[in-house]
Amino acid sequence: MPEKLGEMLAIATAILSLAAAVVFWLGFATREVKGATGAAVKTASTGLLAVLALGQAATLAPGGWFWLVPLGLALGALGDLMLALGGIGRFLAGVAAFGLGHLAYAGGFLWRGAELGFDGISAGEGLTLAGLAALLVSTEVWLAPRTGDLRQPVRGYVGLIGLMGAAALVLPAHAGQVVLRAGAGLFILSDLLLALQLFVVKGAGWRRRLALTLWPAYWAGQALILWGAVLYAG
Repeated sequence: MPEKLGEMLAIATAILSLAAAVVFWLGFATREVKGATGAAVKTASTGLLAVLALGQAATLAPGGWFWLVPLGLALGALGDLMLALGGIGRFLAGVAAFGLGHLAYAGGFLWRGAELGFDGISAGEGLTLAGLAALLVSTEVWLAPRTGDLRQPVRGYVGLIGLMGAAALVLPAHAGQVVLRAGAGLFILSDLLLALQLFVVKGAGWRRRLALTLWPAYWAGQALILWGAVLYAG
């Protein structure tokens, strides 16, 4: 009975997280100023994923590495809150929170990979790593010159999300590999779209399209990272 109750609570938490993500997407994603309600809904969408991850950690008892996943999600929720509230100071706090979240993910992935035994890098994985490296380097051309006083924090963040992506790519073959890599890829895509929206694209119409695209990519990326980590814990 306690096990059934735990499953029901996990399902309810996942549904609430998805509902909050949809509400934010439809009602607040394109607003320049999110307001207190928008910030609360946005934070809840990822904060509930962190709660779900904590429940999974307690249920699965998969080892120390898994606890870095709810930590990464909690830091992502904090970053969501800071960015939604607006202001340069909060933006920098949000960048720091997301950067630490990527560091937590990377640490967890590498830790689990070491436990399972790394199985080398295939030709496809090598090409993907090279593409990721090229994307990171390219930000010095199209992104860094447009960030002004935020150049160094943005550079640091680019490096940390690159580390997270690389850590996902070197994970050994497993039932969770495809899911977790898809989550990491969507997270990187959402950050790419956010960088374009914040620093590159000026037209209101394109900025709206970017906002409507990046939010589902971001939330789905976080959810898939959690799902993939749960599979890797099995």
